[in-house]
Amino acid sequence: MKDDGNSTEALGRAESLALMRSVPIGRIVFTEQALPAIRPVGFRLDGETVVIHTGLGSSLSRAVRDSVVAFQADAFESGTGHGWSVTVLGEARSWRDGIRIGCHQVSGQRIGP
Repeated sequence: MKDDGNSTEALGRAESLALMRSVPIGRIVFTEQALPAIRPVGFRLDGETVVIHTGLGSSLSRAVRDSVVAFQADAFESGTGHGWSVTVLGEARSWRDGIRIGCHQVSGQRIGP
């Protein structure tokens, strides 16, 4: 495999969550009909819980209810190649008008040339 010249630096939990708070869009990764599925969604963090407003009884809410999911948020500068990516693993729970994902496992990386 060719080295693309990018370096990565592991981020701690607190810094990873702080970076997630700086962006409004992320991706939820779940299983749908026995296949991997990824959907971009608007979100916010409530403490260490990802909150996705989907509306009561949405298809996404039904698809992920009480299952372990991944959630990823990131930001990259196209001109410099610098950026970061954070992935959270946790159980998705239905909530009044959306989904809540507890941040049981958090891993982040800062990426740069």
